[in-house]
Amino acid sequence: MASISKRSVGVNFNKDKLAEVSVWAPMAESVSLVTGTAATLPLNHDDKGWWTLKTDKLQPGSRYGFSIDGEEALPDPASLSQPGGVHELSEVFTIDDFDWADGKWQNHELSNYIIYELHTGTFTNDSNFAAIEQKLDYLLDLGITAIEVMPVAQFPGNRNWGYDGVFPFAVQNSYGGPAGLMRLVDACHQKGLAVILDVVYNHLGPEGNYLSHYGPYITEKYKTPWGGAINFDDAWCDGVRQYFTENALMWFRDFHIDALRLDAVHAIKDFSPKHILQEIQEHVNELTTLTGRQHYLIIECDLNDSRFLKSSAEGGYGINAQWTDEFHHALRVAAGQKREGYYADFNGLEDLAKAYRDAYVYDGQYSEERHRTFGSKTAGLQGQQFVVFSQNHDQVGNRLLGERTSTLVSFSMQKLMAAAVFISPYLPLMFMGEEYGETNPFLYFVSHTDAELVEAVRQGRKEEFKKFITDQEAPDPQALQTFETSKLQWDLINQQPHQNLVNYYKTLIRLRKTNMVLNTCDRHYMETSALSAQQVLLVKRWTEKETLLCLLNFSNQLQTIGLDEYPGNWQKLFDSAAIEWNGPADAPDSQDTTQKINIQPESVIIYTQTHV
Repeated sequence: MASISKRSVGVNFNKDKLAEVSVWAPMAESVSLVTGTAATLPLNHDDKGWWTLKTDKLQPGSRYGFSIDGEEALPDPASLSQPGGVHELSEVFTIDDFDWADGKWQNHELSNYIIYELHTGTFTNDSNFAAIEQKLDYLLDLGITAIEVMPVAQFPGNRNWGYDGVFPFAVQNSYGGPAGLMRLVDACHQKGLAVILDVVYNHLGPEGNYLSHYGPYITEKYKTPWGGAINFDDAWCDGVRQYFTENALMWFRDFHIDALRLDAVHAIKDFSPKHILQEIQEHVNELTTLTGRQHYLIIECDLNDSRFLKSSAEGGYGINAQWTDEFHHALRVAAGQKREGYYADFNGLEDLAKAYRDAYVYDGQYSEERHRTFGSKTAGLQGQQFVVFSQNHDQVGNRLLGERTSTLVSFSMQKLMAAAVFISPYLPLMFMGEEYGETNPFLYFVSHTDAELVEAVRQGRKEEFKKFITDQEAPDPQALQTFETSKLQWDLINQQPHQNLVNYYKTLIRLRKTNMVLNTCDRHYMETSALSAQQVLLVKRWTEKETLLCLLNFSNQLQTIGLDEYPGNWQKLFDSAAIEWNGPADAPDSQDTTQKINIQPESVIIYTQTHV
């Protein structure tokens, strides 16, 4: 049973300053604690596979590991710190010693999240948490309310996307370790920023993964893209479920993280009576009751299954929100993306109109790409339960050459795509550098030490892009240059048109925050209409006091349309084609819809009408 009030796995200290050691190894005949001074202390065994010990032989900073059945000592699977990397002994870190200054912090309402996703290694040249702290004022000025930090679980070497972590409790040493992450979170809270941490509960990386030496963390009962699945419902799964539940609770309770983004939960295989995600959510709810701090779980899920988001009373898992890839796919096709690979299922404008209305494009119809009927309805779910974006780490980094939107579409289309996200009734997410049109790619990179594994990664990348028609080669994931090329170029902000674009984003975000219609995540007071022949999408949103009419022209031609069905006089609220934003012309400040309206190529006009 996971502990709500304190960490109960790994090494922790009690009120008497004794180290309480706990490790799960159900198949072991013996387990011994091995310290950096070569001391060996046997642990005591219980009938559920846990081995425990209280000792004064460990102090903060001590190095230690565990010997299973007399074999060579291995790092602690619940290690908090791996200063020597994934293959060396663990370091004792006292999680309760940090002097927090965020006592007055209150997490934002989820509906107020404006998310900025970043990768610690490539966000700055220094590639660490301390350097992120230096950019917080910039993010505040931009209008961000929450940063999302890609995975920081210890991985091999000093550079990795983060999804090859093998110590879920340990914070990457080259980023600044656990203390560095705590300082970053504390600094964010003092500036009013929430922190989302990306975690991976669907697989473990291939190098430095010693969990299977301790117990059946992996089951061959199911297959995933990474091999066997995490054992959430096979024999001995109780210890595995506790391990990951404790991990989620630790980030919230001990690191003051505000939300977790759970990677690819469709790859979590669990047919238990209670799904592991529901179990984690229930424990998080208990923690909130205990501490008074609000925490959120946000999932990435490719199943279009509303059970994940529905409450337990409705037969669901109660997860707070999910990433919505289908909004992204429909938006990209509307903006000119070729219908190949996973974009093949999307027709663009009509599907984008549906995504605005229903979040899921596929919610019970036949999918040509999947060759089956797919998805469920989202009736009853709120707008803040869905996160939308025009790009993210996956949709950029999983391209063969890691191209960002700025190198794929025109400046005017970048502005239109940004507006398409921010006028939605969903939570907007931006990927680092998007706001100023970063031109460096975001490539897939690793720093493994096993030559055979490195070659397997290279071949895996080639296999991944077979569905996409190209004769180009993927950059070498292992090469240092691949990583360096993926870093942001912060000096671009002071150059044009990048400076103009970042000011555009600031204005757009300010409008999202201050306009009474855009500031609500009520997706039910909304209508959409796709004028396919002209490639124009109409999005109407309203409250009792105000109505917005958003006209999005995805074509590269000036379009003239009639709006007889939207009577009255409308005032211009926002115009992406205005001269102020390097556009060709300003639209009229007011518009009587008895007259035709001209919409510039690849642009959006937002009109407002207030009600007495």
